[in-house]
Amino acid sequence: MNQQEKQELKKIIEAEIKALSDEIENIQTALKPIKKDCSLDSIDHKMLKQDQNINIQRYEVAKVRLNRLKAAYLNLDNSDYGVCKECEEDINFERLKLIPESKYCVSCMNELGL
Repeated sequence: MNQQEKQELKKIIEAEIKALSDEIENIQTALKPIKKDCSLDSIDHKMLKQDQNINIQRYEVAKVRLNRLKAAYLNLDNSDYGVCKECEEDINFERLKLIPESKYCVSCMNELGL
């Protein structure tokens, strides 16, 4: 991977980190505890709980991806960044642009069932 490609990936990762940080901040505001409200019937309360559970899942997925992106950003200049951990071949640059935290090429990922 050449320096220009690394710079392009750096910008992509920075933008994705910013977007995910904003998303996490927005989700956190929706994660406030649900108060028992006399005006809510049991169905409304269940719907609020379901929405909260969905937000918790979104939050957890976003935090995991954010951590992976930060790790990718820190490892961008390492010689093993962009190299498949299984076959040790270069990961396609277009794949890295879409999923900068990729650790496997598409072939190995499919073989491993990931």
